[in-house]
Amino acid sequence: MTIALRPMGPEDVETIEPLERELFPDDPPWTREQFLEELAGVPDTRWYVVAVEEDELTGYAGLRALGMPGEPADIQTIAVAPAHQRRGVGATLMDALITEARARAAGSLLLEVRADNDAALAFYGRYGFERIATRRAYYGGGRDGLVLRMRLPAAP
Repeated sequence: MTIALRPMGPEDVETIEPLERELFPDDPPWTREQFLEELAGVPDTRWYVVAVEEDELTGYAGLRALGMPGEPADIQTIAVAPAHQRRGVGATLMDALITEARARAAGSLLLEVRADNDAALAFYGRYGFERIATRRAYYGGGRDGLVLRMRLPAAP
């Protein structure tokens, strides 16, 4: 199957909202209002995209980048529907986030992840993300969050 990316629009939130609850049942999932608020910042400070395979939304990702050269950009979200995990959707989304961050002259990418999310930590590690901070009891159930950073050298 071919993974296509397209800009996320308000009409996608209806599909994303239940997926968000499924993927993050123990943490407060993003609400419709939060997604719409984020989309209101596109393209000035936000960039959101959805992955689609055969007209099915299979994942989504978002970036916050202020556009100041050398400043970090933040991965606000990256998620893949369970039935489509480990099939390249996450890599396609991450590659797109990195490309957009470089286009916005970011010097690095930051993200937060639960300390007990081994699959996500392994995925981010393959991209060269390194732990730079721990947020104690940041997630539901008193679980720690990790702040990870990936340096973005200028594109060749």
